[in-house]
Amino acid sequence: MSTTPSGAGDRLVQVGAIVFFVGALATLVTVAPLFLGTEPFPPVAYGVSMFMGLGFLIAGAGVVRSAWTSSPKRAAERG
Repeated sequence: MSTTPSGAGDRLVQVGAIVFFVGALATLVTVAPLFLGTEPFPPVAYGVSMFMGLGFLIAGAGVVRSAWTSSPKRAAERG
C-alpha cells in the first residue's frame, strides 16, 4: 500500500479551505439578523466575514505553488 507524498501547496490549500469556511459561517451569521428582524451584529462580525475572500486567496496561492513546483520545466531543473 503506497501513499502519495503531499505536494508543496497542499498545506496552503487546506489552511485556505478552513479560513474560507470560517468566513462563510461568519457571513451566514451576520446576514441572519436581516431575515430574522433582530439587531445586527457589531462591525467586527462583518470583518470576520472577510475571511472568506482571504481563504480563497490562500487556497489559490497553494494551487499556484503546487502547479509551479510540479511543472515539467521545474522538474527538469531539479534532476
